[in-house]
Amino acid sequence: METQQTLPERPKRAGNADNASKPKKQPKASKPAKEPKPLPVKKEKVINVPAAPMDPNSMFKEGFLKSVYHENPAKKIVTRFPPEPNGYLHIGHSKAIAVNFGFARYHGGVCYLRFDDTNPEAEEEIYFTSIQETVEWLGFKPVGITFSSDNFQKLYDLAEDLIKRDGAYVCHCTDTEVKLQRGGEAHGPRYACPHRNRPTEESLEEFRAMQAGKYKPKEAFLRMKQNLEDGNPQMWDLSAYRVLDKPHHRTGTKWKIYPTYDFTHCLCDSFENISHSLCTTEFQLSRVSYEWLCDAVEVYKPMQREYGRLRVTGTILSKRKIAKLVDDGIVRGWDDPRLFTLVALRRRGVPPGAILSFINELGVSTALTNIQIVRFDQSVRRYLEQTVPRLMLVLDPITVIIDDLPDDYIEEIELPFGKDPAIGSHTVPFTKTVYIDRSDFREIDSNDYFRLAPGKSVGLMKVPFPIKATAFEKDENTGSITTVHATYERPTDDAPFKKPKTYIQWVASSAAHCSPVRAEVRAFNPLFKSEDPEAAEGGFLRDINPASEEIYPNAMIETGFHEIRRRAPWPEEEGEKNVNSGDAGLESVRFQGMRVAYFAMDKDSLGDKVVLNRIVSLKEDSGKGA
Repeated sequence: METQQTLPERPKRAGNADNASKPKKQPKASKPAKEPKPLPVKKEKVINVPAAPMDPNSMFKEGFLKSVYHENPAKKIVTRFPPEPNGYLHIGHSKAIAVNFGFARYHGGVCYLRFDDTNPEAEEEIYFTSIQETVEWLGFKPVGITFSSDNFQKLYDLAEDLIKRDGAYVCHCTDTEVKLQRGGEAHGPRYACPHRNRPTEESLEEFRAMQAGKYKPKEAFLRMKQNLEDGNPQMWDLSAYRVLDKPHHRTGTKWKIYPTYDFTHCLCDSFENISHSLCTTEFQLSRVSYEWLCDAVEVYKPMQREYGRLRVTGTILSKRKIAKLVDDGIVRGWDDPRLFTLVALRRRGVPPGAILSFINELGVSTALTNIQIVRFDQSVRRYLEQTVPRLMLVLDPITVIIDDLPDDYIEEIELPFGKDPAIGSHTVPFTKTVYIDRSDFREIDSNDYFRLAPGKSVGLMKVPFPIKATAFEKDENTGSITTVHATYERPTDDAPFKKPKTYIQWVASSAAHCSPVRAEVRAFNPLFKSEDPEAAEGGFLRDINPASEEIYPNAMIETGFHEIRRRAPWPEEEGEKNVNSGDAGLESVRFQGMRVAYFAMDKDSLGDKVVLNRIVSLKEDSGKGA
């Protein structure tokens, strides 16, 4: 049951007529004139315009990557991005992709996507597919997709060659014994493994026995004979091969032994003639063993250089911990928009170009880059401001009936899709019944509130004249406002038009125009409450933000949405050229909901059901009260 409250017009202030009967005051004697004060200098109003877009190649033109190129200005630049196919890529990997693929592209070279598939215990086909799709979504085309497993025979042959050169030996020590040989937790003296000086023929025979299946995992492994006196732990006789009792997804059961990263990485770089092996600083100490092995087996030695990793605070990137969130049902899956896996950012609606722009803004150096989520959001927001169209959207609608308009009243209102005329415009219906956001009406007015309230006028975006609230209806059970009654304030006769102080977004009701477009909106907030969830008391699961997702099930969009969807992707970028060809999904249907946030369609949209994800809020939204 609803009750209607009719409110009187606001009383007008008394005019000068009330003072007519008061006696006039006698003028005072004039005082001597004072020196006139200088007029205050009027400050020029600063117009808030978006900053000019940054040079998308600045990260290669200056700083670390510039010096890396000049250190080895090879005629043909060849790089590689070598992920392990044991999980989904996250925001940190986007830097490695941008550095390796971007460096090659900028210098007219090529880049391989090489899967480092040397651990069949952790690899799954779904990860191979996802990684390739993610690289291509970011706008990069590998010159070739290769696998470390392509080189298993060649690597094995080089391992035998290294043994024959007295550069490797088969070891049967336990993990504990190996740690003690390297000084142990107390950092004591280092000493050689008892098998280090066994005859090369014996090591060769044992190595072949490892491949023949004689040993179980951890019973034998091949170690490189490096330099135990070196201060670098990456020279303390690293493992080259280990026994794994697991079929490989590409080679089946052919191999009983598999090469380690330390043995595989530099040699595959050599096989592919990599000119610049670019990796993060965690591998800086590995450069010595990288070069040692290439020299030991006398193969081409690429140049390895290291840059600082990218870490986003306020979230977690650990595969094991994200798996816990998925398994416990805290998030929908690895692509839940609250996560910072790249599949999650894609689903949220973050454009690939925004991620590359973010990396470019940060630049590349040898320092670890710790970035807060808000900094990432700011970068994405700036990017979207320049590249996506604008629509009117109402998150939590209430009905406004304009009582003095006829029931069949329809007026076509032209709306631009953005500031740039090249984006185009469209028309929407304006009718007797419109919907506005619940936050744009107040039952009790105040001086610092400029939107709709009883007896107060407000403008509807691009509608010729404002509306004035005259009454409202409430649900007796909940107390929520359900309907606002208003009048259309056309000026009478020659009365001047009085521009309202504020304009709000709206969506009209018109069956003939299929308006409104109904949608479910998912507004995402940070998944964790703190900047360092892993340091939270009780563990990261105790740091979950209970308000990380807000759902608006009854949101409404104006009819321009249909054209925006038809013309997607927004923006049209290398990785999202054509939605119909499968290059991009529904997440490329992006727009700014005016005065609300930036949105993208979610993959849960089916048929007429539209589901939107909030990509980022509007900068102006924070603390906005009027």
